[in-house]
Amino acid sequence: MQGRDIEALLARAVCEGVAPGLSAAVSHADGSMRTFTAGHRGAADPTPMDPATVFWIASCTKAIVSAAALELVAQGRLSLDEPVGRLLPPLAAPQVLTGFDGAGQPQLRPATKAVTLRMLLSHTSGLAYDFNCAEIVRWLEHRGQALVEAGGLGLPLIFEPGERWHYGVGIDVAGLLIEAATGRPLGEQLAETIFGPLGMADTTFDPTPEQNARRAGLHMRLPDGALLPIDPIPVMPPALRGGGGLVSTPSDYMGFLRAVLDGGAGVFCAETLAHLNAAQLTGPTLGDTLSVIAQMSNDYRPMPRVEKGWTLGFLRNQTALPGGRSAGSLAWAGLANCYYWADPATGVAGALFAQLLPFADARVLGVFEAFEQAAYAA
Repeated sequence: MQGRDIEALLARAVCEGVAPGLSAAVSHADGSMRTFTAGHRGAADPTPMDPATVFWIASCTKAIVSAAALELVAQGRLSLDEPVGRLLPPLAAPQVLTGFDGAGQPQLRPATKAVTLRMLLSHTSGLAYDFNCAEIVRWLEHRGQALVEAGGLGLPLIFEPGERWHYGVGIDVAGLLIEAATGRPLGEQLAETIFGPLGMADTTFDPTPEQNARRAGLHMRLPDGALLPIDPIPVMPPALRGGGGLVSTPSDYMGFLRAVLDGGAGVFCAETLAHLNAAQLTGPTLGDTLSVIAQMSNDYRPMPRVEKGWTLGFLRNQTALPGGRSAGSLAWAGLANCYYWADPATGVAGALFAQLLPFADARVLGVFEAFEQAAYAA
């Protein structure tokens, strides 16, 4: 009944206006996988949603890039605790933004600590995004830039490196660090070492015309709940690829999650898997991301009232979720309302992809919770 329950859940969600279309996949410990779709590729595209529909997965990119960086650590080509400024000169002498003076000029001071790869992967470097930090919005406005122009190397820190957790462009910078260490574009490195070996044929930073023809349309949720088709996110510049540039499908993404659950699948070594699973820091509000740009994101408080950890790749729930994932499961999400989890204790993994803004849409999150519980139902 599990499959029929999920199919009915997604179909009902589409009928109720949660999204024009939804695509999902569930994988189990025996390696079996089922895909589920409902609705259409977009409010302006009547093509039925199907397992081949391609989605911009935004920050679901981060775990893949983190794993790629950790593989280079295991090979001795990168170090978790060496200052990244050795390979990325703009971060050799990072500056901390302390505020703005009466004339609106940014006030900066030199950081007293170096930024490291461990800090980038654990979101403790002091780097933020614009959508979750009013000071960075003001910094970019002062410079007449958008985030896609500044990139991770064009931003100040908002606190001393290592001081605390704040979600930001750290993995975008880690992508640039991978490029510096390997001497090749990030997309080539991932295609050769991860996507190719894992059979992730529709996961890429640079979709082909054929893949773009299979793209789900992007939408904006209006205040009245209606969904307005909007222009797709353009191909990300290299400076912001590592944190959110990939397109993929739920079944492709299962290939990555299964590798994490199944001992690396010959792609990730034991050292990498240990870093991906072990919490670097813990706390009940880890993962909370408060928005200052309403059209991009709502406030996001994943798994409220649950003690959480942040590994070098994922958000980790320290206790089990009733009717769902076990303690020690790994998860995160992408800006266009894409969500996933991977449960090492049971071998169950799932992904649910939509294409709408703002992030943390309450209705999609409700479907994701019900989808997870259905995946575990007997």
